[in-house]
Amino acid sequence: LQEVTASSRHYVDRLFDLDPQKVLQGVIDMKNAVIGNNKQKANLIVLGAVPRLLYLLQQETSSTELRTECAVVLGSLAMGTENNVKSLLDCHIIPALLQGLLSPDLKFIEACLRCLRTIFISPVTPEDLLYTDATVISHLMALLSRSRYTQEYICQIFSHCCKGPDHQTILFNHGAVQNIAHLLVSTSYKVRMQALKCFSVLAFENPQVSMTLVNVSVDGELLPQIFVKMLQRDKPIEMQLTSAKCLTSMCRAGAIRTDDSCIVLKTLPCLVRMCSKERLLEERVEGAETLAYLIETDVELQRIASITDHLIVMLADYFKYPSSVSAITDIKRLDHDLKHAHELRQAAFKLYASLGANDEDIRKKIIETENMMDRIVNGLSESSIKVRLAAVRCLHSLSRSVQQLRTSFQDHAVWKPLMKVLQNAPNEMLVVASSTLCNLLLEFSPSKEPILESGAIELLCSLTQSENLALRVNGIWALMNMAFQAEQKIKSDILRGLSTEQLFQLLSDSDVNVLMKTLGLLRNLLSTRPHIDHIMSTHGKQIMQAVTLILEGEHNIEVKEQTLCILANIADGTTAKELIMTNDDILQKIKYYMSHSNAKLQLAAMFCISNLIWNEEEGSQERQDKLRDIGIVDILHKLSQSSDPNLCDK
Repeated sequence: LQEVTASSRHYVDRLFDLDPQKVLQGVIDMKNAVIGNNKQKANLIVLGAVPRLLYLLQQETSSTELRTECAVVLGSLAMGTENNVKSLLDCHIIPALLQGLLSPDLKFIEACLRCLRTIFISPVTPEDLLYTDATVISHLMALLSRSRYTQEYICQIFSHCCKGPDHQTILFNHGAVQNIAHLLVSTSYKVRMQALKCFSVLAFENPQVSMTLVNVSVDGELLPQIFVKMLQRDKPIEMQLTSAKCLTSMCRAGAIRTDDSCIVLKTLPCLVRMCSKERLLEERVEGAETLAYLIETDVELQRIASITDHLIVMLADYFKYPSSVSAITDIKRLDHDLKHAHELRQAAFKLYASLGANDEDIRKKIIETENMMDRIVNGLSESSIKVRLAAVRCLHSLSRSVQQLRTSFQDHAVWKPLMKVLQNAPNEMLVVASSTLCNLLLEFSPSKEPILESGAIELLCSLTQSENLALRVNGIWALMNMAFQAEQKIKSDILRGLSTEQLFQLLSDSDVNVLMKTLGLLRNLLSTRPHIDHIMSTHGKQIMQAVTLILEGEHNIEVKEQTLCILANIADGTTAKELIMTNDDILQKIKYYMSHSNAKLQLAAMFCISNLIWNEEEGSQERQDKLRDIGIVDILHKLSQSSDPNLCDK
């Protein structure tokens, strides 16, 4: 280090010369020495050039020319490695440069902005540094009118520092839309491009910005029309992609209809083009991910996309070639693409998930694409968590198909890697994986047996205790599916795994979805007579308590109806009936619901009664007498006069 730095020391020494002219010449020489020379940059930083350059930059007595040259050298140092940027940040370069923006001299302002731009686009710089002082944003907005360089750099700073809704709101409230819109028709391509990028990050998942953009016009033309012009094939790819992202965000926010021609005939085909194997890796990744987002919730767009340019087959190439032959102009590119090939797989899984979200025919086409199921199975065990998550999303989308659950899913035993994914996964992954498991546990799915043998009950019972609502719902939903028409051993295992305390916990959950699924589980557990009698002999007291609790609580009609259906199932047991007949409180409740204003509840209550009074069953006479005594027959007489034909018949 000493040898290397010795040759660089004279550059730093000259910064301390008493003659301002020599200092200026020293800075200019330093500028020429560091351009494109990372080693030289590192040496000068080690030798302490940065604090001195910042001192000169901030000195009122320094000439504007010197201050400008200092900003240029600092910008050049920032262009080096991430460590260089860290060293600059440690010397508090950002406040110094922001202060410099208050100077009247345009050349100096531009040099400060260029340096700020380079620092802010580095991944090591925290975006929040731009927002610490509220006056900075408004000052930057004011500087937008100064020159095409201020426009380019400021837009680039904004688009890199706008992460999430809070930043979007700050920029929006400072008039970003109005101040940047006219830059879309600038004569400078770089300015147009950076302005477009700004809009793409401002509008992303932001309805407020999107709704505003629709009505903004520049030179008599509305922004969506300007974006559509930027989508055309003769425009640079980066411009096509970014304007497609703007239109996609506006469409997803509801600012543009999904059947608008600018989406169906322009945006969607443009994004499909980006998926072609002629495009560069990052273009294919961004194209597929944006398209997945565009069509995610719209069946019609999913259908159109699936038949555009053989998209489903085209995506299969994402698993084969990280780069097309035409794109490999150098070994560096090939090396880069091989390192990033996992991003292609992630993007393909995401897009397949969106394509297959609703339409059975599309799912069939996806699954019939070469080796598709093998690819998903491999994706579930990749080292990259993002690929695993995308593969699970894709599997979840395809698992909505009854046909596929019976065939492809069975042939490839997808439940095995899925159960593995469910061990110690982060919540986002668990939610999608457990939703998929719910589908694999449906009664007609052949995967049900092996999943049970691999310890699913324990896993699902633990999900029902999660803080995360979606996980609680999925855990109980999967158990409900598992219990449907299951054998008695499985039902007992579920009850043992859940524990009575946990069952009560779920029945008093504040979320109605959890409550409904728990009642669904109870209803499925209490089906077929021997099972009903067995479960009620071991858990009868607690279940009756739970039923009472819900019928007395403030719950909606669906919840009460489901609870009465559980009572009707209990009434269908041979020995379980007695738990109702010896419980006057419950009998009074059934009587109350027979006279309820809601017909669904009246019907459900009558089911309970009819299951208690079958003549051919032992003890029916005593039960009928008791029900007659508490006034059930009178209510039945009244209901036989009802205007509702269902109630009448029953």
